[in-house]
Amino acid sequence: MISVDYNQFQKRKILCIDMKSFYASCAAVMLGLDPLTCYLAVVGDTERKGSIVLAASPRLKKEFGIKTGSRMFEIPNDPRIRLVNPRMAMYIRMSTELTKLFHRYVPKESIHTYSVDESFIEVDGVEHIWGDARTIAQKIRNDMEREFQLPSAIGIGPNMLLAKICLDTDAKKVGIAEWTYDDVQEKLWKLEPLSEMWGIGSRVEKTLNRMGIFNVGHLANYPLELLEKKFGIMGNQLYYHAWGVDLSEIGAPIMEGQISFGKSQILLRDYPDPEEVKHVILEICEEVARRARQHHKVGRTISLGIGYSKDEFGGGFHRAKTIAQPTNITMDLYETCLQLFRQFYTNKTVRKISVTLSNIEEDCEMQLDLFQENRFKQRTLGYVMDSIRSKYGSDAVLRAVSYTNAGTATHRAKLVGGHKA
Repeated sequence: MISVDYNQFQKRKILCIDMKSFYASCAAVMLGLDPLTCYLAVVGDTERKGSIVLAASPRLKKEFGIKTGSRMFEIPNDPRIRLVNPRMAMYIRMSTELTKLFHRYVPKESIHTYSVDESFIEVDGVEHIWGDARTIAQKIRNDMEREFQLPSAIGIGPNMLLAKICLDTDAKKVGIAEWTYDDVQEKLWKLEPLSEMWGIGSRVEKTLNRMGIFNVGHLANYPLELLEKKFGIMGNQLYYHAWGVDLSEIGAPIMEGQISFGKSQILLRDYPDPEEVKHVILEICEEVARRARQHHKVGRTISLGIGYSKDEFGGGFHRAKTIAQPTNITMDLYETCLQLFRQFYTNKTVRKISVTLSNIEEDCEMQLDLFQENRFKQRTLGYVMDSIRSKYGSDAVLRAVSYTNAGTATHRAKLVGGHKA
């Protein structure tokens, strides 16, 4: 069996800090409740029975089985349970205050805000001031509880990957836990299913399962050359992650490089009219193209996903098409999505739409096309519209379809993070 020599890698001390049921905990504190003992759920819209649960307090999860992604109608009619609308702007402000708390212990270069409720901080270099990594973790945890009444869990590891998996696997059960490279074979390799491994999504998991790989140990002992042949550079990353090796610096994503830009939207109502569905597809293409332009990227592969209403017994399709010229032009994405929609749509009621741009490259040059004389103007126009929206708001410039009954952009412009501010 091939093994990895860990002596060649840095043994850093990285903390992965997670706020327990962050939205629900913030809402509880605002109501003067104890986040750990109250029964509270933050739902997308308390006026809609089918609204999604965005966060549930730990006790609601444990005793009633309600979790993120549950529907409001699944919550029992119990007088102890509080249902509240989200206040995204407040949650973001609270997250900012917590980051300021981390600044007391480490410089800003040592902090990476991974999401609104999760952060990485590297404590190498400050241990002589505050104590070892576990001591620093306990101080931070105590500060957050004393000053904000917010519970948390902290995983510690020699890199971002192991700190994160330690958090998800052990720390969330006990509060603070630490993994080292010595724990890889005993703890990391036991992770099953593969989707429990940070960085492995459902599609990659299915592919690995078809290769006879069902847990992280199987992945670590699979021939590296075969993984690289199947997944390219991602196969190399999967292999070394299975051995607990991650060379990402604080602030870098777990998988280096942006591999796609996408947006998925669950519609506020059923859309039985395909013409209305096309209006929303155009809006989503606009957003995906804008995200790509923000990073000065273009892509060759455009994917369209359509999910049908539960009244149609669910189902749907997800198809992709690779085009000759990489693009971040909205109408390029839209025309390709329309082709896929016309080919695979089966005249059912639509409730979910997703668009993804992948096969990403740098947007450094554009090949001129004799048959599309306006491509350069379209590309420039996209960047100009982005700058206007950046300065005056996301609804400063909208397409006409957004003002129809089918449009969703005007509604979503009032939201923060897709939910009520």
